Amino acid sequence: MTSDEVLGVFKKLSGYITNDHIVYTSGKHGETYLNKDAIYPHAKEVSAICREIAERFKDQKVDAVAAPALGGIILSQWTSYHLSEMTGVEVLGVYTEKTPDKNQIFTRGYDKLVKGKRVLIVEDITTTGGSVMKVIASVKSSGGEVVGVCVLANRNPDEINSKTLGFPYQSLAEIRMQAWDEKECPLCKKGVPINTTVGKGRDYLKSKGK
Repeated sequence: MTSDEVLGVFKKLSGYITNDHIVYTSGKHGETYLNKDAIYPHAKEVSAICREIAERFKDQKVDAVAAPALGGIILSQWTSYHLSEMTGVEVLGVYTEKTPDKNQIFTRGYDKLVKGKRVLIVEDITTTGGSVMKVIASVKSSGGEVVGVCVLANRNPDEINSKTLGFPYQSLAEIRMQAWDEKECPLCKKGVPINTTVGKGRDYLKSKGK
């Protein structure tokens, strides 16, 4: 799948939002948003996307696929399934969970499944790379070997890449989304209503007492 084809899936399933007023997880504001939650209910499309990830890493002798919860669970399961089908060897699908201090760690005994394994890390969308780095740290601390990272879309390719992560990194699509600090946001200055259905818009308005 090409970058345009992957973004086409988002568009077809109403997961590519433009000309809106979004509050991102970082706290910055923008007018474009990739809503991964819009594609997850569609198993056929998600399977096809994860098959592409598996195709790119089928020769890396991957033993397990790890991802940060929650959405990443779906990606790890489908990618491990396709890798298993392609290689004829069982590839495990595991995930980390967020702690109160916003770390990502293996629970449920998954750290033992990662120990001594070659691990591919998958994620939906990267902006700062924070979640991916936390999963990388958890794989390493559990005794696993990171063989690569693959994401559906990279919003910040200048700062998030193989060099900055320190591991082979691929994104199925790249999309640059301009973002502004709240004080500099032209949408706020124009009085454009904030989208409360995606991103952090609802939390943002709540913090403002609205």
